This record gives sequence, C-alpha cells and structure tokens, in this order.
Amino acid sequence: MNIGDISYDEKLPWGTLYGIRPAKVAEKLLIKGESVQSVHETLVKTYYASPDRAALCIETAQATLALKETLAPRDIALYLGIPFCPTRCAYCSFVSNSVAKSFALIEPFMDTLMQEIKEMSKIIDELNLRIISVYIGGGTPTSLNESELGSIMTALEQSFDLSSLREYTVEAGRPDTITQEKIEVMKQHGAKRICINPQSMSLDVLTAIGRAHSPEDVYNAVELIQQTNTALNMDIIAGLPNDNLIGFCNTLDTVIGFKPENITVHTLSLKRGSRIVIENTSIPTGEEVGEMLDYSSIRLRESGYAPYYVYRQKYISGGYENTGWSLPRYEGIYNICMMEEICSVFALGGGGVTKIVTPDNRIERVFNAKYPNEYISMTEKMKEKMRSVKRYAISI
Repeated sequence: MNIGDISYDEKLPWGTLYGIRPAKVAEKLLIKGESVQSVHETLVKTYYASPDRAALCIETAQATLALKETLAPRDIALYLGIPFCPTRCAYCSFVSNSVAKSFALIEPFMDTLMQEIKEMSKIIDELNLRIISVYIGGGTPTSLNESELGSIMTALEQSFDLSSLREYTVEAGRPDTITQEKIEVMKQHGAKRICINPQSMSLDVLTAIGRAHSPEDVYNAVELIQQTNTALNMDIIAGLPNDNLIGFCNTLDTVIGFKPENITVHTLSLKRGSRIVIENTSIPTGEEVGEMLDYSSIRLRESGYAPYYVYRQKYISGGYENTGWSLPRYEGIYNICMMEEICSVFALGGGGVTKIVTPDNRIERVFNAKYPNEYISMTEKMKEKMRSVKRYAISI
C-alpha cells in the first residue's frame, strides 16, 4: 500500500513520530528558525502526524524552549523515589511495593536513602551545581507516615542548598494516604506543589483497577491541600477498565471543577506484568480513547489550561499520548526537564535514574536499583554509583 493512501490522522495519530518525546522534533525545527506554520506543515506532511497532534507537539516544544531560556548552565533538578504503595493498581508494572506486604523494608530503605542523600550532596556541592527543582515521587511517597516523610524532607534541606529552588513537588498520589498531618509536614518543609492522582472519579472504575480510595476521598484530600494555598496537580487516565466516554468526561469535568493549577491526562499503557494484560481485561477501544482525549483538549483549553509537556509510551491505547496541562505560569519545571532533557536530573531512592545532560547534548544515565530489597543492598555499591555520577557530571 502506498503510504500516501493511508489516512494517518485517523489511523496513527502521531504518524511516524514513534518516539517517547515527539516534541523534540518540533523543538529542533523551531530552534532552526522555522515558523510555527512551517513546523506544523512538516509534522503533518513529512511525519504524517494528525493536525491536532502536530499542534500539540509545537505548543509543548514552545513551553520547553521558554523554560530553557531561563536555565543557567549548572542548574539541575533533584528526584527522590519512594517505591512503596498501599496496593498495586491493575494497570501498573511500576517499581512499587505494597506497604502492607513490605513494612519491614521501610526502615532499612530509609537508612540506605539517608546514606545516598549524604553522598549525592557531596558531589552536587563539590561541582557547584544549583538545584532549581525537587520532585519526590514513587510509588506513593505518602505511603510513609508523617514522621518518615518528615525525616526525608529534613535530610534534603540539611544536606542540599535549596535556596535557589523554583519548584518543590511531592507526588502524594493516592487520596486515601493523604492526611492533615502529612500535608502540614510537606508544607513546613517547603513543598510548593502536591499531586493527587484520582485517575477516575467513578467508583466502578476505581474498583476495577484495584484502588482502595473512593471519589469522596478525592474531595477530602483536595480540600485539605487547598486550605494550605499549595499548588495542586491532579492526574487522570483515559482508557481504564469499566470506563467509557461519559464516565471519563464526568471525571475530567469534576477535576476541572477543583481548579487545580495542573492537570495531567494520561492514556492507559498496556504494560507487561500488569494485571490488565495478564488477565486480558476488557478496556475501551482506541477510538473511544481518542474521543476521551479530544474532549479533554477542548474542555481544558476553554477552562484556561494549556499543554506544556507530552510524552508517549509503548503499547499505549490507540497510539496516543500523555499530556501535562497547566494554568499560566504553573508549568511543571521537573516534568519538562525530565521529559525533554534540557537539564540534568540527579536521582535518589528506589528506581531513580540520574540523567546527566552534557554540554554537547549527550545523555548519560546512572540507574538505581529498582526494588526495595535490591536498593537496600546497594549500600555496598554506593561509592561505585557515586563515582559514575561524578564522572559524567563533572562535564556539566
């Protein structure tokens, strides 16, 4: 079949832009001085992206370039991974252990993490790097109790110079793990953005994916966070089991009604090892997912949000994407830096990946152990890891 005979805007929304980071193509063309119209034409005619995806690509590339203009050569982001969750979701193959099943691992995990924080701080201090963003993710960091969470945040502020921070995010994640005490700890230690990930506001969908929280838990968590005047990010997923267009639209409308500063619309990715794949669970079709995403784009734009980063995954439903949306001036610095690789990210904790961006735009990666048991045993290899980080980072 001649490639010109295929309607790519209908069959393959991203055309031949198969990579994880499609906005990089638009970014390079814009840097060369091409007009927005010319870039859009190239993405549609050369890469066979749909017009809507081409526009999305350009908008997120523009957000990346705007942030890049504000970065100094030695600016970095700091990521800390907490690989524990209350339960494992049906769609998840992520590096996370149920707290109920691995409670005994938390204390030795914390011990190893404290050592890693100490060793990493020496490198960042010695190389005179400036931390502009801290992101505590997972897993679900608020699976830890307030004392454990407070200990980690105290260690960060005592070990690193955080005086240049422009953003401090804690991915609380599960609404049922969020308490007044934990929010107070996060606020006291300087968190400026807290993430709640309801994924859906339908109880049937939440039950199908193995979430223990209810829609009411989301309302309660949002109220607690917004009382502190902390910026709020909320994640939802298009294409979940038991969901449909009406249910997804209700979820999005409800989330928009909370007026969070950021909303991330994910598309279900069918990951090997997830319960959805293993059990061959019925999910919405690619066409239905496309309708969900089309609705989200219209509703978010008319509600004042703009896309600021986009990325794709293998086996993503319908061949679509994950998109971060924000109100003006609330773009997530860490999200752009991590996905578009415009500054180095130094990673701590379970599953963390340090990404060093060299002056000649090479990416060097140093991986932490994925699972808590492996991470705990990393104590013996800590110096080796730090030597690798320093060897790459010395070029920044």
